[in-house]
Amino acid sequence: MHTNKQKLIRRLKILEGQVRGLQKMIDNDIYCIDVITQTSAVKQGLSNIEDVLMEGHLGHCLVNQIKKGHTNEATKEMLKVYKLKRK
Repeated sequence: MHTNKQKLIRRLKILEGQVRGLQKMIDNDIYCIDVITQTSAVKQGLSNIEDVLMEGHLGHCLVNQIKKGHTNEATKEMLKVYKLKRK
């Protein structure tokens, strides 16, 4: 998890910079399509972070719940994550 944690923090810092850049773009009246292009990049970056977190959760936390016999809780969490990801 330590390696993933460092990668996720790095990615979040990059996204933070992109969001600050978006603020400057809007403040400087940059062409709308250019701003939209950057917002799409930010959304994709967040989606990638979600994917990494979900993979870790499914591969570790939910597997442990199932091994301990907590299948109902695991199923509820899987459905919750699935619904969140679809939004």
